[in-house]
Amino acid sequence: MNGSNRRVFMLQVAAGSTALMAASAARSQAAMVGEKDAQAVALGYVADSTKVDAKKFPKHAATQLCSNCQVYAGKPADPAGPCAIFPGKLVAGKGWCSAYVKKAG
Repeated sequence: MNGSNRRVFMLQVAAGSTALMAASAARSQAAMVGEKDAQAVALGYVADSTKVDAKKFPKHAATQLCSNCQVYAGKPADPAGPCAIFPGKLVAGKGWCSAYVKKAG
């Protein structure tokens, strides 16, 4: 590798690392959905799936968690992650709402 190619490579690595750090920082700064937020209340969102009102949501099952929902964008083991239902906010991985759809596969 000649000097010019090495410089270009190092600049690309630095730029990529900076972009990854910025994305990670932005994600960590996102606010959690509050259980009292209007949309959360309307959907019955709770940060702890074991606290779902069984009378109000009789179809809820203990295995239904945000972390295994189709619209959850975090990794299954993440304590919290983005959700398409609550744009710009994070939901608890062990949470639940009535918009739950089991992740395919």
